[in-house]
Amino acid sequence: MEEVLVVKNIKKTFKLSKKQQKLQGSNETYKVAVNDLSFNLYKGEIYGLLGPNGAGKTTTLRIIATLIKADSGDVFVNGYDIKKEADKIRKCIGFLTSDLKLEGFFTPNYLYDFFSDLHNVDKDIARTRKERLFKKFGIDKFAEVKVENLSSGMKQKVSLVISIVHDPEIIIFDEPTNGLDVLTARLVMDFLLELKNEGKTILLSTHIFSLVERICDRVGIIINGKMVCSDKLEELIADKSLEDVFFDIYKNEMEGKDL
Repeated sequence: MEEVLVVKNIKKTFKLSKKQQKLQGSNETYKVAVNDLSFNLYKGEIYGLLGPNGAGKTTTLRIIATLIKADSGDVFVNGYDIKKEADKIRKCIGFLTSDLKLEGFFTPNYLYDFFSDLHNVDKDIARTRKERLFKKFGIDKFAEVKVENLSSGMKQKVSLVISIVHDPEIIIFDEPTNGLDVLTARLVMDFLLELKNEGKTILLSTHIFSLVERICDRVGIIINGKMVCSDKLEELIADKSLEDVFFDIYKNEMEGKDL
């Protein structure tokens, strides 16, 4: 199988302010968000990063998406070295972050066209693609409504569509169903499977077991910044539920930490 993403021993620390130290009840001046983490991603698969809040999932995705730099380690996307060829990596990935804030003054129509131009997408291709995606997610009825007047679910759908205006080969989604109602969450899950069937490679982070069980080929479990398990979904869960497997692993990790 062809590797399209290789993450090798990345580490990322953040300096804590006095307020953060107080909130965490710690005297440590630095927090290790990602600790010697490694995994790979094969072409045409959906890989899920599963872990609790604060486990390091979002930090890992931001490093891969070239938004922040790792303290150490290596990342290769489609053979491009993140340290030397970040601009080439940005062209072949689409990244949806839960922290994406759309400018409220603009409309979905304007934002889609703006980002399409930014990615140098042919105007005819962009128009056809916009029509299809806007219709699929029901954005067409709100295309000229300012973002500030959209529901949170519609904002999430607009963000998702904008993140893939350039039809990227590799798609990175951070909590793609976060804040969505059950119907919209199902629509997004089905869409991710459609993208896989088109040959796209998808990396997503989540804490929702059912999402991973339904669409992921492989899963990596992150706890306290470390990759504690990475395997094919069916081999990881065997005759158990993913939730049971996760909590067994989590319990063992926490007990080991306390020793």
